[in-house]
Amino acid sequence: MNTDIWKVIADIGIELHPDRVNAIADKIAGLSSVDEFYKASSGFGPAANKPMMNALEKAWKKDPGVSPLELAAALRGASGTASIMEKREAVEMVWTGPFTGLVASRHTEQVLLEVIGSARWRLFIVSFVAYNIDSVKKALQDAVGRNVKIDILLESSKAHGGKIDIDSIDAFKKAIPSANVYAWNSESKSSDRWNGAVHAKCAVADGSLAFITSANLTRAAMENNMELGVLIRGGNLPEKLERHLEALVTTGVIGKI
Repeated sequence: MNTDIWKVIADIGIELHPDRVNAIADKIAGLSSVDEFYKASSGFGPAANKPMMNALEKAWKKDPGVSPLELAAALRGASGTASIMEKREAVEMVWTGPFTGLVASRHTEQVLLEVIGSARWRLFIVSFVAYNIDSVKKALQDAVGRNVKIDILLESSKAHGGKIDIDSIDAFKKAIPSANVYAWNSESKSSDRWNGAVHAKCAVADGSLAFITSANLTRAAMENNMELGVLIRGGNLPEKLERHLEALVTTGVIGKI
């Protein structure tokens, strides 16, 4: 038996959103054989990942004994399994600074690039400042090329009522024009208690992978400072963090610039 088809199905289950996989499975279930694949593929939509669909068709043609109903069921099963695995939480320590060689940890820039690179449809980043990191800029531009929605919350410059001299917001908008850039609304800072700065630093991808860190999006933070954070894969926290950031937008605490 050809095993390529099952590997391709597993990859699809991991890479595509469950709703998209189920839509693809529904269309395939209505076919009579692999020879009719072209009828279904035209309706998969732009988010279906054409290279993966081509790989699926190629693998299925090598194993035409697999019925459309079997293939559809396998797709749904792979997607369901991937969803369950994503919910299993794993936490890793992330560190930039002198290494002792006694405790394993991962580097801040490496982890941030992993989070950005893993995003398939949504990425939300928060930082006090952001500048002078070519690798992060390139990763974000690649995410734009994958049609990932990018949101970022930054501290405003002093010229716009914030706490920093540099205008990170303007620089970021020029670097990633399609991103939604947010700042803390001055109206929501009216109380004596909440009148500070955006000092949180985090990145969350697809509500399933979250990086919480002391590091700003600067070259010094990535290479020279002592910075500590955690990478959280799966579980409830990444989704909760994403929902919290979304709530800051919908309630007007932060506003789009």
